[in-house]
Amino acid sequence: MTRETLDSLADDVKPLVLDLLRQINELKAYVAELVAENKALQARVAELEDKQGKPPKTPDNSSVPPSRGQKTNIAEPTGKKKARKGHPGVARALAENPDVTRDIYAEHCTCGATLEAEGQELARAWDYIDLPPIKPVTTRINLFRTTCPCCQARVTAQTPADMPEGSPFGSGIQAAVAYLHGCQMVSFKRLTELCDGLFGLTISQGAISNMLERMGKPFAAVAEQIAATVRGSEVIASDETGARVRGKTYWQWTFSCTTAVYHVITPTRGKCVPTEFLAGARPKVWLSDRLAAQCNHAEAHQFCLSHLIRDTQYAIDHGDKIFAPQFKAFLKDACAVGHRRPDLADSTIAAHRRRLHRELDRLLKLKPTDIEGSHLRAAIDVTARDKLLVFLTRRDVEATNNVSERILRLSVIFRRVTNGFRSEWGAKVYADLCSVVATGRLVGRTALAAIRDALAAYVSKPIAALDSG
Repeated sequence: MTRETLDSLADDVKPLVLDLLRQINELKAYVAELVAENKALQARVAELEDKQGKPPKTPDNSSVPPSRGQKTNIAEPTGKKKARKGHPGVARALAENPDVTRDIYAEHCTCGATLEAEGQELARAWDYIDLPPIKPVTTRINLFRTTCPCCQARVTAQTPADMPEGSPFGSGIQAAVAYLHGCQMVSFKRLTELCDGLFGLTISQGAISNMLERMGKPFAAVAEQIAATVRGSEVIASDETGARVRGKTYWQWTFSCTTAVYHVITPTRGKCVPTEFLAGARPKVWLSDRLAAQCNHAEAHQFCLSHLIRDTQYAIDHGDKIFAPQFKAFLKDACAVGHRRPDLADSTIAAHRRRLHRELDRLLKLKPTDIEGSHLRAAIDVTARDKLLVFLTRRDVEATNNVSERILRLSVIFRRVTNGFRSEWGAKVYADLCSVVATGRLVGRTALAAIRDALAAYVSKPIAALDSG
């Protein structure tokens, strides 16, 4: 409003107009302030979304480990709990070969008559199981010497091979210590308390460390045989997880086949680890995730479909509506065929393989609506097209690498409980121990039995072989 227009107004209207103009100017300033605040909030949102609007990566849509995912709260049960259907009671099965049997016969009747044992029938039977007091067995070794009557030489008796001079602890104690520390994650301090309270055995933390270091040779000898078995198999599955050695990040690798599992802990996650392990061997099929270091080690490669399903979910969360949803359905369909494969005939598997190949060709012609979907489609088309359905050409190849992840699960727990190793030899002994235990489990042996067998096999070698080793 101009000055001339304002002067032409009546005197009683001028104050009202001036007040309206003041309110308009205040509103303009407030709007400008809101616009600036809105721009700042938009910038903050862009920053929180990684400046590209990307959704966060979780264990459900990426290879992020489950331990880093957000745990959901378990809802409290509401209402009255539904009663379960009854079922017949089940008692513990009686032992086939009890160590001791006690036959208890009725001796007296309530009327006072004495009863004879002959002719009585079995009324009830049960097993009563208990542990006797556990205590170490100490064997004193006395070596004698004498003078030869022929040459007058002094001759000392030979040391028994099963009880050599040096450490006082035998293979039974060594196996128990290795099992409790390596498989049950019992720390050295708690292990000394456990040995004293449970076994009545006084042992120091230093003695435990020395014992584990000495067990490195027998474990390494068995682990080398296991490595040769895996190396010579036609199908090898591999995976890796982090490890801590002397405060630094190392990597624990596992290489497995149907009959053996080999572990190794190295300071690198690179391609040199599987290359060095294979030592020139080239298997028929390699099964792993899409880590580049695990590729091109065999004639054919099967990618883990479980990993791909999670990567595909991330593309869906990012906004792809065309390729990623259909590709995820394709992967689940392939996994379902893999689960049913033991009950399918070879001709049926071949039909599924042809059908899935046609579906894959159709999917790779789609145009994703999102950049993450485009990246996924390009990666599948260039590097993974021939690595998705190899499991439908061989029955000894799985569609997923879940077996390797299950093998490494205990090592992940060990890392979290112990926070790693203080020495290189400690990591080496643990990796060889994992090889011995995991391979033993494949043939039905318990962890403790596998450890005992490894120590016994080494002790039973000739003395010359021990010295050369």
